[in-house]
Amino acid sequence: MRLRHLALLVAVVAAIAVAGLLVAGRVPATGGPTAEGDSTGHFEQPRDQADAAAEAMKSAVRAEEPAPLSAPAARGAAGRRDPLPASEPLAAAEAEPSPAIGPLFYTAGGVPGHGCTASVVHSRRGDLIATAAHCVHMGGFRTDIAFVPGYRDGKAPYGVWVPVSADVAPEWAKGRDPDHDVAFLRVRPAEGTAPLERVTGAERVRFDPPRERPTRVLGYPNEAERPVSCQNSTAAESAGQLRFDCERLPNGTSGSPFLTDVDASTGLGTLVGVLGGKDEGGDEETSYSPYFGAAARKLYERATK
Repeated sequence: MRLRHLALLVAVVAAIAVAGLLVAGRVPATGGPTAEGDSTGHFEQPRDQADAAAEAMKSAVRAEEPAPLSAPAARGAAGRRDPLPASEPLAAAEAEPSPAIGPLFYTAGGVPGHGCTASVVHSRRGDLIATAAHCVHMGGFRTDIAFVPGYRDGKAPYGVWVPVSADVAPEWAKGRDPDHDVAFLRVRPAEGTAPLERVTGAERVRFDPPRERPTRVLGYPNEAERPVSCQNSTAAESAGQLRFDCERLPNGTSGSPFLTDVDASTGLGTLVGVLGGKDEGGDEETSYSPYFGAAARKLYERATK
């Protein structure tokens, strides 16, 4: 969760708690169940915990039949590239959902709510999503997470997915190092057996990308039923951070994908970062991502073994 206006957030949370209406999506960093992983930052989600999250989601979303994916979308193959011109004005605006992007719901507290964003990324098993580490590991691994790709207006057109395992870097697990604020989760369907990538398509992943590239960021604000997106070129903030200048990417957009080389017909692109890192995401005008260098590659390879 992006930590802007922290004092205001604390006051709001206190008021909600007093009213007995704690919504997990507003405060994913506090009040939820957690468990320890191993010393490398790996966590195997117990099946009963994931099943409990899936059951809780039945009160939060409605299933519907998705439109079938075209062959290129299902493969994540690249066609004609969107030039990704900078948004005018340079501010996020409501956008159409993407099948491969969706909110992370937190199901503890009785009322599931979404508080971060994740994206499907290509992997050998076809079951991997990427997000910010601070969305997943908060003094321990959250055990009440569910992912809803393509979410819109309370509907889950591609189903509900729950974690099998989660991986963060040990540098994040031990010290919340912002240069390691990325997580990869393997997921399974709450119902059915098909791997996620076959259902939604997937973003490609690029490591050691150029630091200055036209980029699209798409994510779900906490209180929104539809995503917002913004386009601009990234820049180097530091050796371990990318900078993305755009207003109106609020709490809930943490974990949103930084996409380059976006296919104009499918909306799928190449993942070069996730909204997080410095200041756990940034402020009202600037967002950040940890740079996807050797450490991110190592984490991805560990998660996909």
